[in-house]
Amino acid sequence: MTHPALTLIEQRASANRFDPTHVLQSEEIESLIRFATRAPTAYNLQNWRFIAARTPQAKARLRQVAHNQPKVTEAAVTFIVCGLLPDHDALSERLRPFMEAGFMSPDTAAGWREGARLQYADDPRTARDEAVRSAAFGAATLIHAAEAQGLVSGPMVGFDPEGVAREFDLKPHEVPVVLVAVGRAAPGNWPQKPRRPLAEVLDIL
Repeated sequence: MTHPALTLIEQRASANRFDPTHVLQSEEIESLIRFATRAPTAYNLQNWRFIAARTPQAKARLRQVAHNQPKVTEAAVTFIVCGLLPDHDALSERLRPFMEAGFMSPDTAAGWREGARLQYADDPRTARDEAVRSAAFGAATLIHAAEAQGLVSGPMVGFDPEGVAREFDLKPHEVPVVLVAVGRAAPGNWPQKPRRPLAEVLDIL
C-alpha cells in the first residue's frame, strides 16, 4: 500500500489557475512555513527568508516584477523564497538549542562554525550556491506542505530578481530564488505532466 505522502508527490501538479476569492489566514500561512523550514540546510544554517505577498497591494507589486503573471495575484498568497548568503557567525545561536538538549557538544558546534567559515567566507560563488540550494529545499518542502493541506501551488522562476529586491527592500545578502503561488485550485489546471523513464535518469552503480 502506497503511503499517503508518496501519493501526494505522485499527484502534485504545478497550478496556473487559482480561485481569486480564496483567502489564507495568517495562521495558515505560518503553518505552511513552519513545515517549509523543516527542510535541510548545510550546517543547520537555516539561511532562508519567506516573504508572503497576501494583500492585493503586495501581490500587485510583485506581479509587476514577475512578467505580469496572473497567478501572482490570483493565488491566495505568493511567496518570495529567498536564500541568504551563509553567515557562520549565526551558527552559535542556531545550534544552541541542540547543544542545550545534549545532542551536540560545544566543540562540535565550534567545528561546524569554523567549517562554514572556511567553506563560504572567501568564496562568493560557493556562498551563493548554498543560498540557492537552501531556498530550493525550502520551496520544495513548502510545495508539498501545501499539497498535504489540500492546496495547490505554482512555482515560478519568471521574475526580475533585481526588481523583486528593489520592490521588497531585500538586503544584499538576500537572494530571491523562486516565487511560489499557493491557494485553492480553479478549474482548468493540467494534471502532472509525464516524467522521463527511470532508465534515462537513474544509474545504480
